[in-house]
Amino acid sequence: MQSGFAHRGKCLIGGALFIAVSGSAFGQAQALLENEVVVNLGLFVVGTDVEANLNGQSVNNPAIDFDQTFGKARDATRGRLDVLWRINPRHHLRFLYFNNDSSRNRAMDRDIQWGDYTFQAGANVDSRIKYQIVEVAYEYAFLRAPSYEVAVGAGLHVGRLSTRLSGNATVTGAVGGAVSFQTQDNSVTAPLPVVGLRGGWVVAPQIHLDAQAQVFKFRINDVDGHWTDLRIGGTWMFHEQLGVGVAYNRFFSRVDLDKTSFNGNLKFGYDGVQVFLTGTF
Repeated sequence: MQSGFAHRGKCLIGGALFIAVSGSAFGQAQALLENEVVVNLGLFVVGTDVEANLNGQSVNNPAIDFDQTFGKARDATRGRLDVLWRINPRHHLRFLYFNNDSSRNRAMDRDIQWGDYTFQAGANVDSRIKYQIVEVAYEYAFLRAPSYEVAVGAGLHVGRLSTRLSGNATVTGAVGGAVSFQTQDNSVTAPLPVVGLRGGWVVAPQIHLDAQAQVFKFRINDVDGHWTDLRIGGTWMFHEQLGVGVAYNRFFSRVDLDKTSFNGNLKFGYDGVQVFLTGTF
């Protein structure tokens, strides 16, 4: 009889320990749904897709596919920072910073027309594309439970794109023909509204999955276009405040611009895998 009680006691103690350990482990992933601040910082292995044309005095300015014309940049690793601040369980602020900066050099096999400049075939041309995104958004979590959260958000998304082409060029309307090592810089900053949906789900004691979608079509003064931003990822919380994760992100925008600094059409996109470190408190 004592042996039976001892066996039952061991089972109860073992079960209690299992529940305690499981509860602690579950709390590690659940911290991403409950803690006030969540920060993701990581490396983004990016594949870009940039196509643009710049209007000038010329009647016909074909678009340049930068990746096809200049090749893929070898330094394709980028950084990204995401911060979520829960003012309270229902009301949040979200911050995003992303930087994509790549430089390439290639001997041209054909003339390249960029606005009023024509870069000559046979000459080396340097290309630099820099794209930065800063986003601040408010979120409202309309669905909340211990294991999941779904929030709708709205805010401001500021994208800054700058392009630089350097090489031998001729200038439309200029006298004298080719200009040695002419550099043409163009940049545009576009503050755009953002609306989206984000969700997080604890699927295992230490595993948290999240997904986010933002879609918008806009026409604001001299900017007309649309963009989409889709992201899905997972985080393994190996500590109550620390985790590692991997995500896939696809961003695409197409914009018609009528600005002094950039008058033309722009298509920009990136997609790739992000490996990140998560901290929460």
